[in-house]
Amino acid sequence: MARSAIPPEEVRVLDINSSYLGVRTITLMERAGEAVAKHVLAMAKPGSRIAVLCGKGNNGGDGFVAARLIAKSLPVDIFLLEPEQEITSDIARANLQKVVEHLRPLEQFDAKQYGIIVDALLGVGLQGRPRDPYAKYIKLMNASKRTVVSIDVPSGWPSDLSAKPDVTVTLHAPKQGMTPKNSGRIVTEGIGIPPEAELYCGPGDFYLLPRRKKDAHKGDAGRVMVIGGGPYTGAPAFTGMAAMRSGVDLAFVWTPEPAAIPVAIYSPSMIVRALKGEVLGPEHVDDLVEASKSADVMAIGPGLGSADGTLEAVEELVLKARRPLVIDADAITACGARPRILRGKDGVITPHAGEFRKLTGRTVPPEDIEKRKGMVKEAAGRLGMTILLKGPVDVISDGKYVKLNRVHHDAMTVGGTGDVLTGVVAGMMAQKAAPFAAARIGAFTAGLAGTLAFEEKSYGMLATDVIDKIPLVLRRYL
Repeated sequence: MARSAIPPEEVRVLDINSSYLGVRTITLMERAGEAVAKHVLAMAKPGSRIAVLCGKGNNGGDGFVAARLIAKSLPVDIFLLEPEQEITSDIARANLQKVVEHLRPLEQFDAKQYGIIVDALLGVGLQGRPRDPYAKYIKLMNASKRTVVSIDVPSGWPSDLSAKPDVTVTLHAPKQGMTPKNSGRIVTEGIGIPPEAELYCGPGDFYLLPRRKKDAHKGDAGRVMVIGGGPYTGAPAFTGMAAMRSGVDLAFVWTPEPAAIPVAIYSPSMIVRALKGEVLGPEHVDDLVEASKSADVMAIGPGLGSADGTLEAVEELVLKARRPLVIDADAITACGARPRILRGKDGVITPHAGEFRKLTGRTVPPEDIEKRKGMVKEAAGRLGMTILLKGPVDVISDGKYVKLNRVHHDAMTVGGTGDVLTGVVAGMMAQKAAPFAAARIGAFTAGLAGTLAFEEKSYGMLATDVIDKIPLVLRRYL
């Protein structure tokens, strides 16, 4: 059965998650090289010479393996476009050591000498247009009139300067945007990536979080605005603290006056702003919308309650919001009552089963994971928001794709852990992760932080214990 195409950025996610599940990157690279060698040998004329052009990343590592295996049957020359010390992967470097006798000086490359040229220059991690020396050798391949076989994707794709292969041996699944016009004949080869690596959240999902700039200033790593509290004080505090622990620079918590001092006492790291009155009301909406202009993400709902006027205020706030949203708790009820307020919005909704019923009018079966997946995907597509349905296995969908998260502990039924999740998701979005990616990273991070907290606190763990473990997760996987 043909595999569905996957977004190119998911390739590295799958590699890391496979390693997390016990399938080592060196194994995947060996299988990739085997697949390429098989096709090259089937295409090559007897006695023809093969050139393998290799870059410094894992795509080049696949090329080294392919060259080693092809060399058992045909003469092979390897051309490395950058100095050996520039190779970024220890595994790729180890594979190069097995084929050093086939290395040739780059300036000796002459396409006319070869029957097939293997393109192992650049993989899916390319940002922008290739630069020299890659640009030069992509142009030489394209002008060579020789058979070109690309590994995984044509080098330089999807920029306007890319290899034009006769065949692309794409690994695990085709990548979205690949066509016969830009990739030649597309051959898909499995390399042993476990199905669980694609289905479940894992440390690979952190790859979808943009990396920080070395010259970043305060605020560049994100500003989260939390709107919550009134009847409850812990919930908005947990959300703000979790956002801070997830790596954002600033967290602002807007909460009704009676909750402001209790929230501030939780942590001096948060900036607390008091709203006049006992609860959130319509009179606060315009000021909050104005304040949100200095935030990257708005997290709405933790601890708000459902007093008269509060749900009306949430409806107006969501309708007028011009920032990505994370919607939780009582704010979900407001969205269920008037789903049209979500039209054109961007963000994540984080319901449990009861809140999902309020949001959609549908009851999710407690144990039928396939039906839960279908219901969450349908609702996400219809509402135009990513939905993270919390449960024994979290179900996450943006309406196109579905991911599951099974990393957490049953002790996380303690009050406040849902607010922690909201804060982590908001924090990841503030750091420029897309909503679907932020939901995946957030579910895995909060779940693993809870598991680590349980190791110390057992069933006496609190939401604050989970928050304290978030940096340990980030240190391990970021």
